[in-house]
Amino acid sequence: MEITIGVRNVTRELVVETDQSSDEVAAAVKEALDGATTLELTDARGRRVIVPTTAIGYVELGTEASRPVGFGSL
Repeated sequence: MEITIGVRNVTRELVVETDQSSDEVAAAVKEALDGATTLELTDARGRRVIVPTTAIGYVELGTEASRPVGFGSL
């Protein structure tokens, strides 16, 4: 699933590809916005992404379904 995080006062977005479910990511975002100091996510390669809660402008959760690849997949 692809997660896009808008950072305040920065024109570029953070894009994280993760194997976590949308429910897990939504719970982590809610916990961060409810008083935690950071939002911590693990990307598909096992790296941890840590964003200070005060820097979060928005979080966009993509779909969990993988996109088909190739000419035969319509």
